[in-house]
Amino acid sequence: MTPDTRNMITAVVLSLVVVVGWQYFIVGPQVERANQQLEIAAQQEANRGGADLATPSDSGLAGSGLATPTGTGEAPATSSSAPDGFATIGEALANTPRVDIDTPSLVGSINLIGGRIDDLSLKNYRETVEPDSSIISLFSPVGAPGSYFSEQGWVVAPGGSAKVPDGETVWSVEGNQTLNEETPVTLTYDNGEGFIFSRTISVDDGFLFTITQSVTNNSNGDVALYPYSRIARHETPNVSGFFILHEGPIGVLGDANLIEKSYQDLRESRQIDFEATGGWLGFTDKYWASAIIPEPTAPINARYSWNNPNQTDIYQTSFVGRTPVIVAANADAQYKSYLYAGAKVEGNIDAYEKEYQFDRLELLIDWGWFHFITKPMFYVIRWLNGVTGNFGVAILLVTVMVKGVFFPLANKSYASMAAMRKVQPEIKALQEKFGDDKAGMQKAQMELFQREKINPIAGCWPMLIQIPVFFSLYKVLFVTIEMRHAPFFGWIQDLAAQDPTNIFNLFGLLPYDPTALPIIGSFLAIGIWPVLMGIAMWVQMKLNPPPTDPTQAMIFGLMPILFTFMLGTFPAGLVIYWTWNNFLGILQQYYIMRKHGVDVNLLGNITKTFKKKPADEAEKD
Repeated sequence: MTPDTRNMITAVVLSLVVVVGWQYFIVGPQVERANQQLEIAAQQEANRGGADLATPSDSGLAGSGLATPTGTGEAPATSSSAPDGFATIGEALANTPRVDIDTPSLVGSINLIGGRIDDLSLKNYRETVEPDSSIISLFSPVGAPGSYFSEQGWVVAPGGSAKVPDGETVWSVEGNQTLNEETPVTLTYDNGEGFIFSRTISVDDGFLFTITQSVTNNSNGDVALYPYSRIARHETPNVSGFFILHEGPIGVLGDANLIEKSYQDLRESRQIDFEATGGWLGFTDKYWASAIIPEPTAPINARYSWNNPNQTDIYQTSFVGRTPVIVAANADAQYKSYLYAGAKVEGNIDAYEKEYQFDRLELLIDWGWFHFITKPMFYVIRWLNGVTGNFGVAILLVTVMVKGVFFPLANKSYASMAAMRKVQPEIKALQEKFGDDKAGMQKAQMELFQREKINPIAGCWPMLIQIPVFFSLYKVLFVTIEMRHAPFFGWIQDLAAQDPTNIFNLFGLLPYDPTALPIIGSFLAIGIWPVLMGIAMWVQMKLNPPPTDPTQAMIFGLMPILFTFMLGTFPAGLVIYWTWNNFLGILQQYYIMRKHGVDVNLLGNITKTFKKKPADEAEKD
């Protein structure tokens, strides 16, 4: 392959990277950023009193039909009847009896009406990097804007008549009035017909609730009940819509393996059923998730569903025990299940999966197709952060490690490029000799390359081997909560967000936001680190043999500029990696080329770029 052919292929590949990357890395993050701003604004508005956006509440027992895959029972559906809602979450909390939740990770309350966990916030995570910003709110009560909650209960088997608690049942509290990691709470309900229901809820210092439902039968006959658990989400949440990340209904259910559905999928299907043993299902956001989990050996019927009472979208994930619990006369029985509700912290999720034998709970985090690269990279970065105390420094060290791993390949590539640079005078002589005879020129070049043992395509490898590393690091920065709000130094206080500075307003000296300009605003998010990255990329290109074709030379000359604008909205951690990687590449390539006898006049090549060409050379170009 000739240098011209190689360069053209490389240019085409890079052009495709730019086109695809623009959608992949710029449009997607911009949409996500806009959605995040809307969410923050909505939260702030709710804290101030909010708009009158009352969400229909849930009676808990509308639809007691039993249309599951085996006909053995289903979780109660969301009611279409809606009592008066509340304008704000605060109003909903103030008007319902509650038991407090207070752990090192969580704060909230349990609604004694329905016995639901419907008020939950994450103590250690805030909306922004500002220390006084609101903490993240995950669950919210029925009747309040954006209602989102978990509920457990019982369904009577066909032919039964026992009165079971529903969404309007008022539970009593035994003993402790606050749920924490050391003390569980027990809710009780006497149906007045000989049955006493209790619900014991415990929680650890992370995000896992254990719910044990018990039934005491003081009647003269046996009763068959099906236990259920569900998560309901009212209103369609904002999602990034970015294909690199799944947000929405999710689960792992036996032979069905990983199930990822969008909210649109549920609106179109209305109901999707599965049979499984163990597993889990729920909803995932970018950094937060909720999942209901049966015992690993429990046979269940699982369901994803949607309905639209009073023009309000209600999404639900639920499961029902496939085998009824028989409560004999003058005896009791119980059923245990779990609820994960909180941040998608890899360490917590991995520990729960191992301790409780939950089936592939790790898939709550969207590691992507290249998980075999992404997860090890995350582990290494996390370990290095534990050593250095800074994720940014950890990224710099990972870059050095990656360079070390690929050094033998890079050594061959740069050696080939050094040889190419040495024979540039001979290539130019061949061009003058053959003129327009492209076939003769190509044959002569190939003979030259064979004689000098040059592999023209070898120079592409340093670029190509960076692609999976680049993608994996981007994935780590994009999906792992550990990177969220992780500071570096100076003005970089969030490695998962873009560089907040901007050269087009002189880094804040001019009182306007260039990105707010119509049409071209999205192109103008250029901070200090993207500029440094572009400069490093341009300097590194000056070490390589220049393309002989003027068109190719122009394309390659524009690449640093294009990448500067393209990476402007990337996470700062990724831009720091790319800049540092380019800088190390300059040192590595300079050393290897000098080692192979190439006279590398880097400063001369740089200054030559800014000198005006003589008239005769300009005419040749």
